[in-house]
Amino acid sequence: MENSFYEDMRRMFGEIAAKGGSMEKDLMGKMLAPLVVLGVVLAGFMSFFIVSPGEVAIKTRLGAIVDSYSEGLHFKLPLIETITRFPIQIQRADIRTQAFSKDLQTMTSHLVINHRIQKQTAVSIYRNLGKDYVASVVDPMTQEMFKAIAAKYSADSIIANRAALVEELNAVVKQKLLEKEIVVTDISVVDLDFTDQFLKAVEDKQVAEQQAKMSEKLVEKAKKDAEQTIAKARAEAESLKMQREAVTPSLIELRKVEAQIKAIEKWNGVLPGYVGGGVPFVSIDKK
Repeated sequence: MENSFYEDMRRMFGEIAAKGGSMEKDLMGKMLAPLVVLGVVLAGFMSFFIVSPGEVAIKTRLGAIVDSYSEGLHFKLPLIETITRFPIQIQRADIRTQAFSKDLQTMTSHLVINHRIQKQTAVSIYRNLGKDYVASVVDPMTQEMFKAIAAKYSADSIIANRAALVEELNAVVKQKLLEKEIVVTDISVVDLDFTDQFLKAVEDKQVAEQQAKMSEKLVEKAKKDAEQTIAKARAEAESLKMQREAVTPSLIELRKVEAQIKAIEKWNGVLPGYVGGGVPFVSIDKK
């Protein structure tokens, strides 16, 4: 009886354990099924990539470049292939640097470089320059060329004609970066400053030049006034000379006769009673 009781108890616990294991397996199966489905969905989602307009994508497989892709939907192998995107639209790079002029004046500048890369050169740029080609190539090369060009101009010439420096900088930088397959559309020098001491010296020089020009104008005016006075005096002297040369004895006699005629015309017919100091000249009785 006792043995039979123990056997019945063992059998019962064995059946419970068997049912528990089956329940555990059912539970695990129900939990894993959604995870498997989610993994399949994620894998499918990761198998595609989209390239937007204005960019190019470089696909690499375990570190090796496979190909480049334009805008649209494309396929890739999850966890094996990776995508690196490059913009092919015009990009702006802001570069700040310092340089010395020909006369060793320090100037700080802010350069803006508008540039882009082409789809057909994206793979080469990614392989040779890397994705961050602006920091590794564009920035240092532009700074170096700007410093070399600025050293050819004096500070005064840069202030007076900055366009010449900018024009030369554009020509040189465009050519050098094109050799690296980077297309530069234009370069602008949006800010260019010298030290306060130099700017003050330039201002003082301009004031002195303006004062000197004003003094030159005053001297020139005084010179012209003097020339006009001399010319006028010469003209008057020439006129007097001509008048003296025109006076002849005949002319003098003619002028005397003209004076006598004018005197006779003005005479009222009465002789003067006195001439000189109170002595009667002619005494005529008046009746």
